[in-house]
Amino acid sequence: QVRLVESGGGLVQAGESLRLTCIDSGPIDSTFAMGWFRQAPGQEREFVAAISWSGGDRDLGASVKGRFTISRDNNKNTVFLQMNNLKPEDTGVYYCAADLRPKVDVPSPTEYSYWGQGTQVTVSS
Repeated sequence: QVRLVESGGGLVQAGESLRLTCIDSGPIDSTFAMGWFRQAPGQEREFVAAISWSGGDRDLGASVKGRFTISRDNNKNTVFLQMNNLKPEDTGVYYCAADLRPKVDVPSPTEYSYWGQGTQVTVSS
């Protein structure tokens, strides 16, 4: 059973940085792709970033390219989202997601089977 727990959210000012962490407490011998999504109030869940099991394939949403970086440490069952130069429009609940395929090609929440509870990120102007 995959269980995802996010941490690292908070309140920051525009231009500052945050690093989100997602730990999976599931089987350590599972190979799975990971992703980050975010959802602002009244908005649909939006793709932010994805990374394959090997870490060799990474994808970022258009609105975060050049500012966010996704990485993972498979020895610790952990995936990271480094967010730099944050903007007020980055505000939302950030969710970690996983799927038991080594790679997910479609940046859609429907492609992922497991979700964390989310962590709030608020960026003030």
